[in-house]
Amino acid sequence: MQNRIIGHFGASIETKTLAAEQLPPYIERGGQVMVNALLSGGKILSCGNGGSAGDAQHFSSELLNRFERERPSLPAVALTTDASTITSIANDYSYNEVFSKQILALGNPGDVLLAISTSGNSANVIQAIQAAHERDMTVVALSGKDGGHMGSLLTADDVEIRVPSNVTARIQEVHLLAIHCLCDMIDCSLFGEE
Repeated sequence: MQNRIIGHFGASIETKTLAAEQLPPYIERGGQVMVNALLSGGKILSCGNGGSAGDAQHFSSELLNRFERERPSLPAVALTTDASTITSIANDYSYNEVFSKQILALGNPGDVLLAISTSGNSANVIQAIQAAHERDMTVVALSGKDGGHMGSLLTADDVEIRVPSNVTARIQEVHLLAIHCLCDMIDCSLFGEE
């Protein structure tokens, strides 16, 4: 079993090394989109399913509370946390609409949607992107594999941070690192480098 464990570490390191070669320009551009929105009085909404829902919540908590320094709270909302809202939408309409209906109600022009899907094919995240575009929001997408259907919906103003892997666990590991990079960039841009 230890050899399997060591293998997971090796695969994670390999994926992160490849991601470090490919993703920094996209992470920087995504961070700048977020910084611009925050400077203009906008907010960041985030969504995803399963582990990606956890990542969406992780991101919003880092902005609302703090990342690695004391600073004012920043406006971010994870659309994955309200069980009553999610289950009522899923029951009355469709699970595919659990994020899009929230975005149509809460999203404003100039806001950003952080859309997270390891496959890029999550139907409710795809509908979230469509709703964000209806509300004149910019999308920062965290994806993997071939980007899935999500990648084809993005406009020139949107940013896709696509992890170069086909393994869900590896994609999620890099998504978390990318989220931390985005948080660090937001803090440094808004409050200066420490």
